[in-house]
Amino acid sequence: MMDLLDLLHQTMSSPWVYLAIFAIAVLDGFFPVVPSETAVITAGVFAASGAPDLPVVILVAAAGALVGDHVSYAIGRGGGARLLARLPAGGRRRRAVDRARRGIATRGGLILTVARYVPGGRTAVTLTMGAVHFPRRRFLAFDALAAGSWALYSALVGYLGGLAFEQDPLRGLLLGLGLALTVTVLVEAARWARQRRSHRPAAAHQL
Repeated sequence: MMDLLDLLHQTMSSPWVYLAIFAIAVLDGFFPVVPSETAVITAGVFAASGAPDLPVVILVAAAGALVGDHVSYAIGRGGGARLLARLPAGGRRRRAVDRARRGIATRGGLILTVARYVPGGRTAVTLTMGAVHFPRRRFLAFDALAAGSWALYSALVGYLGGLAFEQDPLRGLLLGLGLALTVTVLVEAARWARQRRSHRPAAAHQL
């Protein structure tokens, strides 16, 4: 355990950590198995002890997320319509894309921002926005807000955990990850409840 803690301290105190956070955030934009939120939360935890620098962590995480989302948008715009059509009917990814497609026309900016906090949702939304040719300038404006708020939230969640357990950063990391998981669960629960409410009038109308 001490070896792991020493490794984390060495990694987080290295100036290369900012490049690593940027790269992970970029990759997570179009390859969602890369844990960018975990990386930013971890950096936030150790920032409570002085290294890395919290504002820089927020800046590079937001910049990386913005770049990654634009890569995903470009993929969707270049050939996403064909790729989305090939997704298996009834699959989890297909359902996520269908939900994104229906809402983008009326609530594109809000959906893009909220999708930042839904596992896998961000990539589905950005790909779909590209595939349906959502205006690039509007996408940039909304995504800058989404990426910035996500980076700020993730880093501060970790930072609060680091402050709470300044002498035990591993516990601080667990607290930060627990808080992030709680927020994700609440977002998913709210989205599920909203979908239930929207389905009830449709079902009643059919009767």
